[in-house]
Amino acid sequence: MANVYGTPESPQNPPPEPGPGNIPPVVERIGPLGREADPKARMWAMFCHLAGLAWLLPITPAFGSVLGPLIVWLIKKNEFPFVDDQGKEAVNFQITMLIYGAVAALLMFICIGFVLLPIVMIVDVVFLVIAAIKANDGEHYRYPYPLIIRFIK
Repeated sequence: MANVYGTPESPQNPPPEPGPGNIPPVVERIGPLGREADPKARMWAMFCHLAGLAWLLPITPAFGSVLGPLIVWLIKKNEFPFVDDQGKEAVNFQITMLIYGAVAALLMFICIGFVLLPIVMIVDVVFLVIAAIKANDGEHYRYPYPLIIRFIK
């Protein structure tokens, strides 16, 4: 009988010890946190991240980026644990981006904000799209640490 490493097990041939070079193929594919299998949970987690684009709508300019993910997260967090995890991540990221945008807007008085505000907007959209794609694939995505302040744990 073969083990997860693909080698036959016997008393003379024990399974190799797990280590950096001996990771079973299943663990390599799934990763340390595992993947979400439920397609509905993955879809709603993706919507949590994409709802951060609400700041592009003319009716919800500034706080829409926080309200969009917050609403989706609050509605679906009790139904899907994956949505609870990714919703917290999306809300934290959008609150952080709102703070960075406000600081950049204040710095417009000394002309630095005219450069910083477009950078904040581009970073917001790029990481938001990456997170939405990863959530749709079922991965537990985390925004880069120096970029995000985790207000909701």
